[in-house]
Amino acid sequence: MADLTLELAGISSPNPFWLASAPPTDSLAKVHRAFEAGWGGVVWKTLGIDPPVINVNGPRYGAWHGPQRAVMGFNNIELISDRPLADNLREIAAAKRLWPDRAMVVSVMLPLEPALWPDVLRRIEDSGADGIELNLGCPHGMSERGMGSAVGQNPALVAQATACAKATTRLPVLVKLTPNVTDITQVALAAQQAGADGLSLINTINSIMAVDLDAMAPIPTVGGQGSHGGYCGPAVKPIALHMVAATARCCPLPLSAIGGISTWRDAAEFLTLGATGLQVCTAAMVYGLRIIDDLLSGLSDWMDSAGYANLPALSGRALPQVVPWERLDLHHVAKARIVQEKCIACGRCWLSCEDTSHQAINHHQDSYSIREEDCIGCALCQLVCPVPGAIIMERLAGGIDPRTGETISSEPLSWQDHPNNPARRST
Repeated sequence: MADLTLELAGISSPNPFWLASAPPTDSLAKVHRAFEAGWGGVVWKTLGIDPPVINVNGPRYGAWHGPQRAVMGFNNIELISDRPLADNLREIAAAKRLWPDRAMVVSVMLPLEPALWPDVLRRIEDSGADGIELNLGCPHGMSERGMGSAVGQNPALVAQATACAKATTRLPVLVKLTPNVTDITQVALAAQQAGADGLSLINTINSIMAVDLDAMAPIPTVGGQGSHGGYCGPAVKPIALHMVAATARCCPLPLSAIGGISTWRDAAEFLTLGATGLQVCTAAMVYGLRIIDDLLSGLSDWMDSAGYANLPALSGRALPQVVPWERLDLHHVAKARIVQEKCIACGRCWLSCEDTSHQAINHHQDSYSIREEDCIGCALCQLVCPVPGAIIMERLAGGIDPRTGETISSEPLSWQDHPNNPARRST
């Protein structure tokens, strides 16, 4: 079987799946339950300095539901741990004693006042924790105190916080990055240059989930009012994949990937784009801790079938194929084709193409067909089709493009080399 053991920034765990810093990791009872289920590690819910913060009593979450009320995304307005620091540290120490082979990383959020850091981080060291995760990305509730995304959006402050932690603790320091920036690579490089041992990304996305049209207030609504919060869950996965790939391409640090991981396939996608390890939260909150069984067996079985012996063999395998648009092959031509034996003649492809695309589908009495001369290969028809495999995209390999009448070359051509590229003409 594939070897799923993980080493990330000097932190070891029996598998790459850690529970992210959140309500599932805020107590010994929950962490013990997670480790019994088979999770490889946890990032303990973010700690601060005493006195603890005060959270709202409810509701703290909003949700976007898809078909059959599937949770596509959560919005939360919960702050960091509202329990005394000593209580958390005592339970962290107990959890590490009970489960010495599991990764125990502790999330912290502290003001940029260096005098406050030594006491907190040394007490975390004394608890037996394996590492520190700097929460520099929370988009709500702490910015007014000079913490959270107020720090994570500023590369200079990211570097300052990272350097402060590295000067204070011997533990590996992971820096958790906010997605609420124009270019996440700038803050990633700032953390690297300041000595970070690894990066965690992405934190939650600034959002308002919905509006209660009766109360005329954002959801979740607290006493007739609402606030922006942090968005997470399956819907943020495409954003997280992009940011993990962008970071992996510019920064050599190990990456703990977060953002919508619900299945083994999600996990594999993040790993192929440069992730070293994985963190999960929303899926565990929606479906329970036993999803770890499917995550482990699915990833292991797929790695076996694909010939990947261990996690390092898989990490980053798709990165070379992530290129700027101008490097895409302009000689590549693909057209849609309807597989008639699978088509149910619902007409969704025709409606989408006729109303909003290139009007390349013929509507017969009880069937549909593609007009190749008008099809540009956008794949909209395939994406809206409710039947998997009823519409396929076929590549035209050489010969004549029926849409343009031009010869299709087998030699790749990028926009950088195209004769119409103004930059090329000017040279």
